[in-house]
Amino acid sequence: MEASLSIPESQLETWSHQGSITQSASTYNTIKNALEATGTAYAAKNYKVFLQGSYGNDTNIYAESDVDVVIRLDDVYYSDLSRLSVDDKAAYDAAFIPATYSYVDYKKDVLKAMTDKFGNDAKAGDKAIAIAANGASERADVIAAMQFRRYYKFKATYDQQYEEGICFFNGAGEMIANYPKQHSANLTTEHQASGKQMKPMIRILKNLRSKLVADGALKAGIALRTTWRDFCTTCRATSSARLTRTALFERDDVDSGGSRQDGARVCQ
Repeated sequence: MEASLSIPESQLETWSHQGSITQSASTYNTIKNALEATGTAYAAKNYKVFLQGSYGNDTNIYAESDVDVVIRLDDVYYSDLSRLSVDDKAAYDAAFIPATYSYVDYKKDVLKAMTDKFGNDAKAGDKAIAIAANGASERADVIAAMQFRRYYKFKATYDQQYEEGICFFNGAGEMIANYPKQHSANLTTEHQASGKQMKPMIRILKNLRSKLVADGALKAGIALRTTWRDFCTTCRATSSARLTRTALFERDDVDSGGSRQDGARVCQ
C-alpha cells in the first residue's frame, strides 16, 4: 500500500522560499577572491570562477545551504571527439599539442590557494575541495575543473564547432564531464516558461525530501522523480497537498560517464 502525506498550504509556502542568500553570497565572494589572488601558481593562466549547483540556480533551501564553486582552467582542455569524422579527427590531431600542466598539479595549486585562505577548514575530497562552515561562512565545495569540449566539427582552429563544459577527475582518476552553464540557462528558460513557478516547486520538493529523511520515512540518497508540473497539479487540486511518496522519489542511480574522451590539449 502506498504511503501518503498531507501538508498544509502554509507549509508549502514556507518551503517555497529560497534558503540563505546573504551568507551564501558572502561565502562565494570570499572563496572567489582567494581563488583569484595574484599569488596563486595559476594566476598568469586563463581561468574563470563561477557558481554551479543549487545556490547558483536559486534552488537552495536552508536545510542544504552549501555553496558550489567552480574554477575552470581554460588554457588546457579535454575533449570528446566521438562525433567527428575521420578527416576532422586527423585535422584536430594535427592542430594541437599535448598540454604540460597536468590536472593533478592544477588541483594541488587550487588546494594550496584554499588552504592559504582557510587553513585546516579546506580539505581535498574525492571530487571537490571541501571548505568547512565557519562563523558567518557556509559550507562550500570547490571544483578544480578544466575546460571540456564536445566536438561536432573540426576543419581548422578557425573553423570548428563544439559544446563547452567542464571536466574534473575523482580520486580513482575517472573523468567527470558536465555542462553547468547550459544547465543553468535551461533551468532559467523553463522557470520563465512556468510563470516563475518552477524554482519554488523545486525548493518545495527538496524540503519535502529533507522532512521525509528526517522522519525516517525515506532513505538518504534518493532523487526526485516527479516533474514540477505533476506537483503543481496536485497542489492546485486540494487545499492541502496529498502526495504519494512512491510517485515522488526513486533511488539516485544517475551515471555521469559515457562519452569517449581525448587527452589534455593546449588551447589556442
